[in-house]
This record gives sequence, structure tokens and C-alpha cells, in this order.
Amino acid sequence: MSEPLILALDQGTTSTRAILFDAKGAPLADAGRPLEQFYPQDGWVEHDAEQIFETSVAVMREAIAKSGRSIEDIVTIGITNQRETVVIWDKASGEPIYRAIVWQDRRTAATCERLRAAGKEGRVTDITGLLLDPYFSGTKIAWILDNVPGARARAEAGELLVGTMDCWVIWKLTGGASHVTDATNASRTLLFDLTAQAWSAEMLEMLNVPGVLMPRVLDCADAFGVTEPDLLGRGIPICGVAGDQQAALMGQGCIRAGEMKATYGTGCFLLVNTGEHLAPSRSRLLTTVAARLNGRATYALEGSIFIAGAALQWVNEGLNVEGGGAGVEKLAQSAKDDHGVVLVPAFTGLGAPWWDANARGAIFGMTRDTGLAEIAHAAFDACALQTRDLIEAMRADAPGAFGRGVELRIDGGMSRSVWFSQRLADLTGVAVGRATYLETTALGAALFAGIGAGLYANAEEAVRARPTTERFEPSPSTHSREAAYARWLDAVARVRTET
Repeated sequence: MSEPLILALDQGTTSTRAILFDAKGAPLADAGRPLEQFYPQDGWVEHDAEQIFETSVAVMREAIAKSGRSIEDIVTIGITNQRETVVIWDKASGEPIYRAIVWQDRRTAATCERLRAAGKEGRVTDITGLLLDPYFSGTKIAWILDNVPGARARAEAGELLVGTMDCWVIWKLTGGASHVTDATNASRTLLFDLTAQAWSAEMLEMLNVPGVLMPRVLDCADAFGVTEPDLLGRGIPICGVAGDQQAALMGQGCIRAGEMKATYGTGCFLLVNTGEHLAPSRSRLLTTVAARLNGRATYALEGSIFIAGAALQWVNEGLNVEGGGAGVEKLAQSAKDDHGVVLVPAFTGLGAPWWDANARGAIFGMTRDTGLAEIAHAAFDACALQTRDLIEAMRADAPGAFGRGVELRIDGGMSRSVWFSQRLADLTGVAVGRATYLETTALGAALFAGIGAGLYANAEEAVRARPTTERFEPSPSTHSREAAYARWLDAVARVRTET
């Protein structure tokens, strides 16, 4: 066998991709296919689980073929996935009993509100580190059991299985031999006890989910099973699994307390590693598993920004700025200095740490000479200032995790911009490290698999395979930074409906 290779499967919300990496973390070939979305009712979002499996196999085959390398060179597969999306299927036939309910789906909002009104949220957070929200898998599972005829009786009889997309794909790839998930995906279900690192009997009872449905929870680098030989040409061990944001945390090399990453897409997910310290949040951030290796869990605080890149899309489309994101950036760079315009992009409410679903977007500080350039500039600044909100909340929740020289490692579409990367550093006061290779989610899955397959001795050795980053130091001028943040906080206070 020549140099060992790792095949990463990135099963996302809008597409499924496969990337073949060498042991140094260099990509050799990739393939991707879009994923169909279904919207049967307002606020409902579903996927076809069978299509997810079929496209997973197709893109892995295509990436292998493109590489021109022998199937014998691939020593392991790593899987990363859209978190919280969940499916229930028949154990005997392997057929889903209902479409997969996607993490964005809001159909169980009333259930969450009922539990909150009953005073359950504090206990939920104590056990799971999460909030009562339709975002997470637990209430979705209960909804399927209650709305598919006969499903609850069949579940209690042990005839059905449940899983997030990693679990579903593994079960199918292994011909039904492995019903397993990893600790990061388990920690996003509302059913997992962070301290015990096991399914919570109390949460299963609270959400009315039979424990017999649930998969076995493994480490992120572990023996998840071997693929059926006829699927890819030979049986390949699956040795690494992590939810997408935790995989990106690994792909960015954030394996020590205080290391953090932000992924800028439509919105933004920011995670800071808190090490083996499970940091409860007083700022309504999420506490979640960062990774579990050799039976030892490390944790992270997570905050989400609802609108990041989508604010630039609004400027591009809503204000008729030509040239896409690049056109918006060019326009923003022409803005007058110290224009004082603040855009609060609360188009769908405010995310962490404000959690105000009824807040709405607004623009403040406009004068007679305000133009599109200043509004475009304010849209970029809104992404940076929302990031600072999260950093300040994380500092309050886990002060011990923020040492000197802390760096925010970024990826996602907006990180392609050198100008935004510098602006982010200037407005947060934190150095920014921009990944030279942006597919950090797939890379993280590959690194976990490499540990599980013995290609790397540990996480420290694995992240040495991570590509280098370009570093942006913040401006030494604190006055302009603090003035901008004060204007931002004033604007946020004006749009908030909940205090």
C-alpha cells in the first residue's frame, strides 16, 4: 500500500460532499451533490433520509474515482454531519417511517413552550447544557412517534431505531451492523447527560422518548463499523465522527482550553474550547461536547448569530448592489471614515446572547450624506460586533479559558475576505487567524478518523496536519473600537423586545 489516505464525508444541510485527504491533511479530490429540501408547512423543514444515504455513497465513489488512487490506500472514513436533524427507521426493513426532520424545523415550538411554562428549562440546561428549543432533536423524535400511526407502540416494542444523520448513514453503510453515534452529536439531542456522558433517563422520560430507540454513544475517534464491501469496492473502517461545528473546531486545531473558532456562512457559529471544565452558561450560551477521546470529554461554549453573510446578501439583493459579496465589499471599502451608521440585522430576531425572537432589524445613525457605501460597511461591522457580543459572553462564562494571546480562528465564506478579517480583529480586539484551507469541517472529520485508525497518536499530532493560518492583529486604537461597540449596544437595546 502507498501513502495512507482518509476519506471524509461531510453530510450538510444543503449538500453532501466527500473529500479525500492524505495523512498530511492535504486534499486530493472532492465531490459534492445538492440535497433537496421539503417544506410541507410553514416552519417545517424535512429531508429525504434515503436520498442522504444515496448521495453519500455517490460522492464517496466519485471522490475516489477522481483521485485515481487505489481503494486499498484508503485506511479509514471520517463522517461529519448537520447536527440535530433526526430520522426514525424500521429496524428490520431499514426504511424510514417519516422524513428526516431538519434542525431548522420549528414544528415543536409549542411543546418547548409548554415545558418552559412548566418550569422545566432550568433542569434541562443543568442536564444537557442546552435550552428548550425546537432546534434540538429530542422534541422532533417525540413528534414523529406521536404523529405517525402506530409508531410509539412499535418503538416501545423495540422495532424502531432513531439517529442523527451520522448514525443513519453509518447504519446504512454497515448494512445495519452498527447503530452508533458520537458524543458531540449525542450532546445536541436534548437527551444526553453532559456530566454522566450517557443518555439521560430523566430527559428521555420528560420528552417521552423510549430509551430502546437510542444508539450507542462512542468517542469521536472510535470503531464505528466497517462499510459493506459492495458499496465502495471493499470494506473500509469508519473511525471518526463529529457534528459539523465540533469537526470544524478540530479542523481549526482548537483542541486546548481558550482556543476558539467562528464559521461565517448565512449565520455564524462560534465555539470556544473550555477543556475538561464543563462551564455552565449564565449568558444563555450553549454548553456542549467539544470532543471525546479515549473516554475523556472536553467541552465548549457555543453561540450562534442568526444573520452574518445573509446581511451582505440583503445589501446585495435588497439594495440592488451589483457584483454579489465582492461588490458589497468593494462598496463598503469606499465608505466615509467614522460614518456612525449602525445596522442591526435582526431580520429573524437576535441570537445569542440576546435570544430575542421578536426583535427586528433597523439602521441607526443615518444623516443626509449617508449612502449605500456606509450601509454596506455597517453590514460587515454588524458581523464583527455580533461576534464581540459572543466573545464578551464567553469571557463572562469561562474567564479561565481566555488566556493572553487568544486568537479567533475563522472559516466560511466571509473569511475569504482579507479586509473583513482585519476589520473583525479591529472591532473585537482579538487576533484573527484565517484558515488557508476553508473546508475545515471535512478536515476535522478526517483528523478524528486518523486518530481512530492509528495514523496519529493523539489530537496534538493530528492537528499538526492542519494547514497554516494567516494572522491579523487588532488595531492598537481602543478608543474607536470601544466607541463602535458602545454605538452597537445602544442600537441593540433599541430593537430588543425582551429585557
